[in-house]
Amino acid sequence: MTQPPAREAEREVDPAVLRVADAVGALLEGWGFKRNMGRMWTVLYLESRPLHAADLGERLGLSTGAVSMLLTELQEWGAIKKAWVVGERREHYEAETSIWKMVSRVFRERELVWIRTAQEQFDTAAAELGAPAEGSPRDRLIAERISGLAQLARVGGTLLEAVLQGESVDALPIKAVGELARMTTATTTAPSTATPASAAGAAPPARPGKPEPREK
Repeated sequence: MTQPPAREAEREVDPAVLRVADAVGALLEGWGFKRNMGRMWTVLYLESRPLHAADLGERLGLSTGAVSMLLTELQEWGAIKKAWVVGERREHYEAETSIWKMVSRVFRERELVWIRTAQEQFDTAAAELGAPAEGSPRDRLIAERISGLAQLARVGGTLLEAVLQGESVDALPIKAVGELARMTTATTTAPSTATPASAAGAAPPARPGKPEPREK
């Protein structure tokens, strides 16, 4: 249960709040969400009391329809929730204050799904190619690089799951994938550096230096 809404003057938004709201909105837009979702969550997050839809529309300069859609989307992601205010019949909303709870949900329901889907496609493509040793050099190159992408997806998914579960993350798998990518590139694209003499089995010419001591 919360206290009744404050006086009308408190509907004015502090410029600092709007500045932060715009910054969070830009961050969320870059993350694939609507800018105004971030702005609305921030206004609620930095407010000491729940707000109703009309308050949010006034503060953010949004239409009734836009506010309604944003409230629905934010509730679906668990970023805000309804709050009961004494003496008020209108629905009020307050922000989820656990930022990690919101971020981890997005990682689990979106990014992790994307990674697993990509991994399945990489594995399917690798199975369709068959044994790389039986194909042409181009086929082997494609197979090796798809294998590297599949390994990267597996490591990425495992690391993300570990972070979401609060486990420690080992950097070794990441380094291993990077080393695999470098080795694949080196073996498939680097030109031969062998000299004609070394290719024929002859010893390379000796470099000038100190004369060898004579046997007594």
